[in-house]
Amino acid sequence: MGLITFVFALVSIILTLVAFIPLLGWLNWIFIPISIISLILNVIAYHVNTGFKQLARAGIIISIIALVIGIFRLQLFGGIL
Repeated sequence: MGLITFVFALVSIILTLVAFIPLLGWLNWIFIPISIISLILNVIAYHVNTGFKQLARAGIIISIIALVIGIFRLQLFGGIL
């Protein structure tokens, strides 16, 4: 489960970075909930002893970074651009 949630976190950060392209800021409204789901799944994977604790921990960090980037981008342009 830790490996799957880590990949999910990587997808969320890549999609959040895609939303930095001008006029694609509205995509953050979609990608922020994906990052939240990824964060929740990574926390669950970290607490379940599956043997992939390091990947789950990295997924938690990546998900938090994706959330911060997405929220910053939304606040920067009022959630539209």
